[in-house]
Amino acid sequence: MTTFGFVRHGVTAWNKEKRAQGSSDIPLDEEGIEMAERVAERLSSEQWDIVYTSPQLRAKQTAEMIAERLPNLPFHTDFRLREVGGGLIEGTTEAERIAKWGEAWRELDLGTEPYEEVIARGADFLEEMKEKYPGKRILVISHGGFIWRLLGVLIPEREFEKNLQNTSVTVVEVQEDVNLCHLFNCTKHLDSSF
Repeated sequence: MTTFGFVRHGVTAWNKEKRAQGSSDIPLDEEGIEMAERVAERLSSEQWDIVYTSPQLRAKQTAEMIAERLPNLPFHTDFRLREVGGGLIEGTTEAERIAKWGEAWRELDLGTEPYEEVIARGADFLEEMKEKYPGKRILVISHGGFIWRLLGVLIPEREFEKNLQNTSVTVVEVQEDVNLCHLFNCTKHLDSSF
């Protein structure tokens, strides 16, 4: 049994503007930095063995703040954890997409990374981690679209809410027969009472 703690990066200016980020390298904004500090504080009181992060700036900044609170853990960057490539829609809002390509823009080939490729790289990462670190607890700092798609494969019998909150924590126990989601989209560290 290997446990994965999936953490979505802190908020960015583009998140607030509802712009598709995809592979664009957007940094955390001031609020995003504060959110990352709060999730780092939360995770510092939990037991984790290794930290892996997407190389994209918003995830890497979040991961670095977490790693500062967990200084004795191995820290790795892995290209397979990057966000789903958005192709031509990157940097645009829904209104801009409709204005440019019409209401049915989702049906067009705009260069978005195919679902199968996203799942293949995610599954490859998970398999490698299970073999390399059996029985360990691995923190994975990544992106909402990527994590959501991976959860659908890990636990296909459950329908997950599509919009993961910034710095949310989702914990999945990967076992031989059935995978268990112990925590989903949890942001209790952002509550003022936490």
